[in-house]
Amino acid sequence: MSAKVPASPRFAYKGDRLKPLRAFCQTARLGSISRAAEALFLSQPAVTLQLQALEREFGARLLERSGRRISLTREGQELYELARPLVEGLDGLDGAFRERVRGLDAGELNVAAGSSTILYLLPKIVEAFRATHPEVRLTLHNVTGAGGLDLLRSDAVDLAVGSMLDVPADLSYEPVYRFEPMLITPRNHPLAQKAELELQDLSPYGLILPPQRLTTYRLVDLVFQQNRVPYTVALEVGGWEVIKQYVAMGLGISIVTSICLTEADRERLATRSLARYFPSRSYGVVVRKGKYLSPHARAFTELIRPALFEREDYYANGQSER
Repeated sequence: MSAKVPASPRFAYKGDRLKPLRAFCQTARLGSISRAAEALFLSQPAVTLQLQALEREFGARLLERSGRRISLTREGQELYELARPLVEGLDGLDGAFRERVRGLDAGELNVAAGSSTILYLLPKIVEAFRATHPEVRLTLHNVTGAGGLDLLRSDAVDLAVGSMLDVPADLSYEPVYRFEPMLITPRNHPLAQKAELELQDLSPYGLILPPQRLTTYRLVDLVFQQNRVPYTVALEVGGWEVIKQYVAMGLGISIVTSICLTEADRERLATRSLARYFPSRSYGVVVRKGKYLSPHARAFTELIRPALFEREDYYANGQSER
């Protein structure tokens, strides 16, 4: 008969590795085996056996006695830094889980959106949502571009509402409505009275545009370049409300999306559709693929469509105020 190969040492505690690691972390934190045993409701010999077994497994001395206090060796310090977040995370798992479940029921909803979406599109949606879900804490995160995508991917927000031109493969975008590109001028501007508006008619007048890093500026530049029409930028400034104010003051003209045009703008601005030259902008809901939407998130998205349709007739189909 062939000789038996000696079996590798087996330690019973390996069946539950959390116990010796918890004993080790408590001893390191309290500096005493007896105090650690008291905190864990164990006997001091039981904690000592767990610590000894842990040192045998790792093949290193983890603790050393300094007077009446126990301190960590260099190897013990390394293990403590690795083990502590694991032990604390597992010990706090029940409470964290209950908090998450309570959040699903009691309600917390995080929505990412740009300034124009928050200002022009979401007010009635938020109002309706608050009326039907007063117990839900709603947070609107004012972000644009990559910032909103980062929040979605890290699950810092449940969903995003806004406009997207290029949709990454890991996200899902459901466009709900499209807003026309509009020329805005002062009411007494020559372009406001022109019967047929051509793109080259805009060349003599300085444009007021958002910053170059934003999609609107790049889109305007692309359309003028493709049509070989020269243009000038009189002023570059952020915020549709600021742009509309400066146009009303006669400082230039601008090209905006009709989402930002309100009833109050009828009195100070003339608007002309530029759908012949510029694409419309879609607005809708963006979510991370595979993400489970809470009932609150689904309820919020269901409110978007009727709220948008209330704006359908105002500046749609090339309507203009002259």
